[in-house]
Amino acid sequence: MTSYETILNRMLERIPDSMDKREGSVIYTALAPAAAELNLLYEQLAWAFDQVFVDTAERDALVLRARERGLSPIPASAARVKGEFTPDTLAVPTGTRFNLGMHNYYVDCELAPGVYKLICETEGAILATGDLIPIDYIPGLETAKITEILVPGEDEEDTEVFRARYLNSFTSLAFGGNIADYKEKVNEVQGVGGVKVIPHWDGGGTVKLIIINSDYDAPSAELVDFVQTAVDPSVNSGEGYGIAPIGHIVTVEGATSEEVDLSAKLMLETGYTISEVLPAVHGVLDAYLLELTKEWENLPNVVVRRAALQALMLNVEHIIDVEDMTLNGLATNLVIASNAVPKRGDVNVTLGS
Repeated sequence: MTSYETILNRMLERIPDSMDKREGSVIYTALAPAAAELNLLYEQLAWAFDQVFVDTAERDALVLRARERGLSPIPASAARVKGEFTPDTLAVPTGTRFNLGMHNYYVDCELAPGVYKLICETEGAILATGDLIPIDYIPGLETAKITEILVPGEDEEDTEVFRARYLNSFTSLAFGGNIADYKEKVNEVQGVGGVKVIPHWDGGGTVKLIIINSDYDAPSAELVDFVQTAVDPSVNSGEGYGIAPIGHIVTVEGATSEEVDLSAKLMLETGYTISEVLPAVHGVLDAYLLELTKEWENLPNVVVRRAALQALMLNVEHIIDVEDMTLNGLATNLVIASNAVPKRGDVNVTLGS
């Protein structure tokens, strides 16, 4: 980028040497502020140039560019949770408000006696479960707690994720109910973190969607029903009342969780015990499985690789070596079922010799 000094020197070079243009002279003093303003203009031009290209555009400019292709960031959404109340004979009115931690919730509808669906008043991702504090007085209420997140709330789509989605729209054309179209539209549904599309799974015109939630875990039955209604309502199957085109009979299923049991012998630095490194081993395994799950929708099967996991464990502080590693009892890579996502199971690590 052209600097202030470069601009000023170029301006001074245009002045005849017969005139006084030293620092502090009238000419120098007159040109210096103009050079500073021109330098700011160059900086603004460089910034504006970056906004033209998707790779370098800031969020506001990126959103404007993406609108040209009919794309916009997925907005933040509020979590839907299951609340359990006692006594179960108590009727909790719709709209009744409760608090848990930093968030307030209101009752949306009754799911079963003593069980209600609540919606968070704050949009965004939350992971809270626990005892609820009533904001509104409810005569006869004994206990109230959130026991399950039915549909995860989501933060507004991250800029870099949105940028990647925009760029992918050029290489994978979404049109008229093709696989790319289903992936694009279903991933925009609240609570969905990934989807696999299986065409003709039960004959012509049938489509199966297998989904995971936005926490990259197996979805709740509530989320599966929510997506089913958004894509192809069961009561009007194939009639085009959802995202799916007319004639597509869509079945939405949730992915299952497949536990990954890890066994290994660890050689540790002198003076350290298994209990001191075990939390870090859990963290490494969880992070690795999460990264695999994020790619789940693009892979026929997720493969948990011993070599990759061993390399990650060797980066754990105080671990010198990892021996005799098995996954689910076998000394081989673990291939997860196509309709399942990996989840940490039993971790049995012992001190090696």
